[in-house]
Amino acid sequence: MKILVTGGTGFTGKALVKRLLDDGHEVVALDYKEGLKTRELSDWGAKVVIGSVTDAEVVKSCMEGVDVVQHLAAAFRELNVPESHYDEVNIGGTRNVLAAAEAAKVKKFIYCSTCGVHGNVENPPGDETAPIDPADYYQRTKYQAEPLVLEAAERGLDATILRPAAIYGPGDPERFQMIFRKVKQGKFPMFGDGKTLYHPLYIDNLVDALVLAMAPEKGKGEAYLIADEDYVEIEDLVKRAAKALGVEVKIPHYPVLPVIIAGHLCEKICKPLKIAPPIFPRRVDWYRQNRAFKIDKAKRDFGYNPKVGLDEGLKKTAEWYREENLI
Repeated sequence: MKILVTGGTGFTGKALVKRLLDDGHEVVALDYKEGLKTRELSDWGAKVVIGSVTDAEVVKSCMEGVDVVQHLAAAFRELNVPESHYDEVNIGGTRNVLAAAEAAKVKKFIYCSTCGVHGNVENPPGDETAPIDPADYYQRTKYQAEPLVLEAAERGLDATILRPAAIYGPGDPERFQMIFRKVKQGKFPMFGDGKTLYHPLYIDNLVDALVLAMAPEKGKGEAYLIADEDYVEIEDLVKRAAKALGVEVKIPHYPVLPVIIAGHLCEKICKPLKIAPPIFPRRVDWYRQNRAFKIDKAKRDFGYNPKVGLDEGLKKTAEWYREENLI
């Protein structure tokens, strides 16, 4: 099949493109900029297009002959942009990709949303019916694009929504880097009691889910939480990261409220100056918002089965960071 992967040069997109090419598919990777070692995509056999999903003509040109769309592109952790940028990319971009997909009569459309649409899970673990309570503009705009996908499904498009948990693994230059760096130094400051729940998702497990979701008529018009088998307390995550690195780590505890206040102040001060704040609300949320989910629906409907557990995933990720001299 011919498959279009938007956000194809990013961490998740690149891993998906590699799997699809290995499976014998023809792949077009569309992204607004080059990512880490983007040339590898071309070397592997993908067609790489640098352009934005906000450009309807670029999207239309990429859709020619496409059987399946994997829509991963999103504005994420872009701190020096107005909030409207998230609306333009995450909502407007999804609208463009859907319109082009429907016009091209693609066979399957998969929208990669986020578990963050549920916000803090008050009664963990939550499932797909847990309250929707996005905590920031990224999560809000990702959720606001979901009805567009469901409306297209009602019009006949075979469309499915996946809500991944916290993605990590080799190839990710930043998401777990801070954790590993602090752990390697031997001291990890913990704000709060460290019992906040965190649900990781190893990159290979997510790619498995994205591929499984391509099956015709599987999950049409439905949303699915995708995560690893187990969730953990964040202090346990830190200790297991230390084990993966083969080091000892001390975890002193501090009050979380001052950090919450500092995060909001830093973002408000730095944004007008177009400076990346050293701390911001979304980073602080890691210490205080529960993320723990059930994945029964994905298991039942398309046979999702996360194969890589946390300790194995952390070990592989630590090895990659070391190889790339990132920690």
